[in-house]
Amino acid sequence: MSDNVHKLYRSRDSRMIAGVCGGLGEFMGVDPTIVRLLFVLGLFLGTLTFWVYLVMMLVIPEEP
Repeated sequence: MSDNVHKLYRSRDSRMIAGVCGGLGEFMGVDPTIVRLLFVLGLFLGTLTFWVYLVMMLVIPEEP
């Protein structure tokens, strides 16, 4: 087994609201600002982005 297993956590350091976008950015290796912009764009386009963010905020644990 490998110790390089990446786990998805809500970020404590790069958080604006709940740390979901910061955690996704760290997990995917991209700047969290890009993830935030994509979420905001999704909100304006009328997709289910708000509900996805809310579910992720409740389901994804905060980083230890």
